[in-house]
Amino acid sequence: MLMGLIFDTHAHYDDTAYDEDRDALLCEMLGSTVYAVVNQGTDIRSSEYSIALAEKYSNIYAAVGLHPEYLHSGSLGDVDSIRKLSAHPKAVAIGEIGLDYHCDIPRDLQKTVFSSMLELAKELRMPVNIHDREAHGDTMEMLRRYRPKGILHCFSGSTEMAREVVKLGMYIGIGGVVTFKNARKTVETVRDIPLSSIVLETDCPYLSPEPFRGKRNDSGNITYTAGRIAEIKGISTEEVLKITKENGENVYGLNKR
Repeated sequence: MLMGLIFDTHAHYDDTAYDEDRDALLCEMLGSTVYAVVNQGTDIRSSEYSIALAEKYSNIYAAVGLHPEYLHSGSLGDVDSIRKLSAHPKAVAIGEIGLDYHCDIPRDLQKTVFSSMLELAKELRMPVNIHDREAHGDTMEMLRRYRPKGILHCFSGSTEMAREVVKLGMYIGIGGVVTFKNARKTVETVRDIPLSSIVLETDCPYLSPEPFRGKRNDSGNITYTAGRIAEIKGISTEEVLKITKENGENVYGLNKR
């Protein structure tokens, strides 16, 4: 029933957690329940790896970008490299980009690079995949200024913030956190916003849903995330997967390829 309905809009299969069985795992998933995966870049190396994965597998696509946690003094010079990588035919977004005030990277540097990434996405007319950790105010200020299309990944803000993000024309990324017992804010967000504004993601190898919390995540586990959303919305898991698959196709432009 759920064959080929999973669209994982945010994954990190370049992570060393998959070094021992990456190909076997991807071949198994991509040939059964998983429709598509967008592997996110966090720096030049991982962006290149994402493209390599996309070249190897027909239903993996790449996002290329500079994650705030991995910035350094020369990161602004990497923007041109991201521009070049974004020209690859299977590069579908600028990501993972954003702000992370939990890490010790200077905030001014984060905001400067984030602005450069948003400007690049606007210039290239590409969607973005945005990381926002403990930086809701500055993230929203950037979204209001640049008005990008794309996804606010691993959403952790309030329902009021989610409503504004949706009004700006962006999607809310929901992953395994929604299955956690203490996920009150995420559950409220899912209940409050329309399913037409939600995409599913793993952030794998992290954030596995219950009952696999704490273990390595993979795209197949999205069925548990979709099942919890179905409970909240009072609809079937299959309907959640079908609609979020369409949303993923829309945001990344796969329905135009």
